[in-house]
Amino acid sequence: MSIPKDLRYSQDHEWVKVEGDKVKVGITEFAQSELGDIVFVELPEPGDKVEAGQPFGSVESVKTVSELYAPISGTVVEINEELSDSPEFVNESPYEKAWMIVVNPTDLGEVDKLMTPEQYEEMTKED
Repeated sequence: MSIPKDLRYSQDHEWVKVEGDKVKVGITEFAQSELGDIVFVELPEPGDKVEAGQPFGSVESVKTVSELYAPISGTVVEINEELSDSPEFVNESPYEKAWMIVVNPTDLGEVDKLMTPEQYEEMTKED
């Protein structure tokens, strides 16, 4: 399973990539593999506020609907509109094509509270 080293991770299996003063958010390879084939992605609108630990959207797979939880607080400045036509990107390319939102964070320091790749790998290890 791929866990890119340049990202931070939440307990809820979202990843975060800092790009300048903005933060890109998506779900991890582990999350998409647990969900199965993604058939629909619901995202907020640009301008919407997100709060760390609170739902900001959902993904629907053939198995279930799962909430997406914001790993940090801030304002959504961009959404990945391609996911409305191509939700399968979440399964095919969770770290590249399937980023979900870009957030202008309220406090960029929140990123430091998220898990390192090593901590996330430890959390997702199968016994």
